Amino acid sequence: MCRMARPRKPLLSRERIVSAALALVDAEGLQSVSTRRLAAELGVSGPSLYNHFATKDEILDAVADTVVAQVDLSMFDGGPDWRAALLGWGRSYRAALTAHPHIVPFLAQGPGRRPAGLRMADAVFGGMTAAGWPPAHATRIGALMRYFVAGSALGSFARGFVDDASAYDPADYPHLGQAHLLADHQHRVDEGAFETGLTALVDGLVLQYQRLTAIGG
Repeated sequence: MCRMARPRKPLLSRERIVSAALALVDAEGLQSVSTRRLAAELGVSGPSLYNHFATKDEILDAVADTVVAQVDLSMFDGGPDWRAALLGWGRSYRAALTAHPHIVPFLAQGPGRRPAGLRMADAVFGGMTAAGWPPAHATRIGALMRYFVAGSALGSFARGFVDDASAYDPADYPHLGQAHLLADHQHRVDEGAFETGLTALVDGLVLQYQRLTAIGG
């Protein structure tokens, strides 16, 4: 009689580890990730993780890079319209971060040696210098966009206000009579704020660019 082969557990891989770590970060935050917890989630022994990653920070680096790899960079592929490129990139960048907001504080430390992060920095800097921005200005543009996008992805402005009208006594807060309604319109408020800020930021850069090219001409 032939014995039925026992189903094998999926082989441990970098991809499985990163996927499990990202799920933990999304559900419970950065503090939830430990090699012991990951091993338990994956049904393996703790030391087996070290065949793929030397430290927990290496795992988090890979998680962060997986998120950044979702950002569309195609708008920087040789197009002359740097304004449209920044707008498109900013929206894609924010979409990736708002899908995984708990990883944002880790990403805010910079790209380090992470390949996707470095590819993004390279694409932005290359796109700006190709459009005529001086290298120093191109570097600042990459930095200020990261500040703005990361900050907008950290949390919801609208949900920071409680939905209890009694919390906003007009004697104390005469201009917050509608603040208790903000949480009900979170998407419209937060997305509108981001679009307003992104457009204002890029339009301000257009003015700087015009002054720089006028001086250069």
